Amino acid sequence: MSQIELLLPKMGESVAEATIIKWVKKEGDAITADEPIIEIATDKVDSEVPAPEDGVLLKCLVKEGDVVAVGQPIALIGIGSGASVAAPTSAPAAPAAAPHTEAVAAASIASPLAAAIAVSSTDDRFYSPLVKSIAKTEGISQSELDAIAGSGQGGRVTKSDILNYIASRGTAPVAAPVAAPVVKQEPAAAPAVASAPKQKAAISVGGNDEIIEMDRMRKLIADHMVMSKQTSPHVTSYVEADVTNIVLWREKVKKQFEQKEKTKLTFTPIFIEALVRAIKDFPMINISVDGDKIIKRGDINMGMATALPSGNLIVPVIRNADMLNLSGIAKRVNDLADRARNNKLTPDEISGGTYTITNVGSFGNVMGTPIINQPQVAIMAVGAIRKKPAVIETPSGDFIGIRHMMFLSHSYDHRVVDGALGGQFVRRVADYLEAWDINREV
Repeated sequence: MSQIELLLPKMGESVAEATIIKWVKKEGDAITADEPIIEIATDKVDSEVPAPEDGVLLKCLVKEGDVVAVGQPIALIGIGSGASVAAPTSAPAAPAAAPHTEAVAAASIASPLAAAIAVSSTDDRFYSPLVKSIAKTEGISQSELDAIAGSGQGGRVTKSDILNYIASRGTAPVAAPVAAPVVKQEPAAAPAVASAPKQKAAISVGGNDEIIEMDRMRKLIADHMVMSKQTSPHVTSYVEADVTNIVLWREKVKKQFEQKEKTKLTFTPIFIEALVRAIKDFPMINISVDGDKIIKRGDINMGMATALPSGNLIVPVIRNADMLNLSGIAKRVNDLADRARNNKLTPDEISGGTYTITNVGSFGNVMGTPIINQPQVAIMAVGAIRKKPAVIETPSGDFIGIRHMMFLSHSYDHRVVDGALGGQFVRRVADYLEAWDINREV
């Protein structure tokens, strides 16, 4: 019997590590090819790692709860003739983590923000993209990050480590790295007063109250939402659109569309098509911010917020939405939404979005103030479609009629999107919706 190492596979772009949730198989269990062995979770999605071949799980090299880097061995598998349920007498020991002995030469005189922008992995220590993103957002310098004690493999700093450090920052001292003496310089201006650490509001718990522990996904959503509000100054613009032509057209063609395309026609693909056209008109909505640089995206990858049965939220992405017609968008929307609800999405399918749409109307809401899905700079909420009396303008005069109306709510990052651009963009989306051709062919 020969042995092979099972490595933690690459799970998508920008995913550098995963948390071990559960071992599906135990040491000594027989396994078959493509059978799930272990459940893992990244900061994006939960997934399973299958067996590469038939054989026996000889040794689990990591424990449940461990944070493991992509490419790291997680198990030993016995394959070939002679494979039995007997575990090996000794398993290879994991290499000992080298002690962190890096010395920092001199304290930086640059501002905390400038230092945070320069945070990077070193020869002695690896930082995941998520940890570096949090450090950058919170203004944590390279030397400050290097001083945080890591609980991950080989002493690496995990998301929990840096969040715990941020929570106690300013109140609990962190072991400082060795620093060479520097000459004290007189400041040109009076130093800014250090901000007081954030205090948590006192919460009382009564006898009839129930304490519910957040699940892992809810914790990630909470962290992401707080980070977004701290990163971007949010502004929201609203427009009311007359979508009567769309409602009447969809009602007329939806059965024919389903028979022809083998998928249902909802309003979401129509909204996405209008958004894509507006993004082409205003490409500076399709951007991200990296420090003092603006990244103008070449692709239009449309994220669509999807509610899960658990009550949590996930945002699958329709890549290159501008390359799809209405039928193609409809098929992608229905496929991603269905697999999202059944936890069948891959990490790549929920990453790389450049703009997001969320349908608050599906819950009966007429409008909302959505939070930007970082690192994007804008998000559109579409409200419920309702019949309302409205003024209809015609060449022969105006009159009151019953129309199908809906609100569009456009939240944007005021660092890089001013009111003129944000307002013109949502107005352009409404214009495309209102100009819908009621005689359009399926």
